[in-house]
Amino acid sequence: MGEIQDALERADREAFTREPPKSTQARVNFLLKYLTPKEIGQEIGVTADSVNRYRRGTRKHPPKEVAARIDAAVRARWQPQVRRRRRKQAAAIGGITVETRARFGYTAPVGTTDDGRFRRLTVHLPPAYARRLFDARDTGANDQQMREIIAQGFKEIYFQDGGARAMGISDVAINDIDYLDLDF
Repeated sequence: MGEIQDALERADREAFTREPPKSTQARVNFLLKYLTPKEIGQEIGVTADSVNRYRRGTRKHPPKEVAARIDAAVRARWQPQVRRRRRKQAAAIGGITVETRARFGYTAPVGTTDDGRFRRLTVHLPPAYARRLFDARDTGANDQQMREIIAQGFKEIYFQDGGARAMGISDVAINDIDYLDLDF
């Protein structure tokens, strides 16, 4: 996964209204609503027999790396309706807030500087950009394609201030992301 995809996933998880199950047995039982023991085993890196032992409770303490994969699998499927509702709201009326520290480069007219430099920005992008970002993720877009969507939003909202300044900037690129956080 790329940085944008990870940030979208973290933002999705902030929407949880309840905590996911805590015990290994409860987590595996939750996963069994969506997957077979064999599919769970393939996803978390154990055999189907081990999955069944976790389900029955005869094996309670998996190795740390397996426990982390079980936790990730549960969180990826936890409260899908809450996630969907929050994304729908962001794409329709709320928009998305992007906080990042990254190197921004842009193409500008002759006589101005277009040297990329690190900036720390927090910019609220309108719902249209949230909708484009969610659609791109749902269609399997790569991290670079999602970066371009965010860069276009930064160009319009931050650099050009909605058409009030810097109209000569034609392209904005996000490079060398130090950190990126999304909220919607």
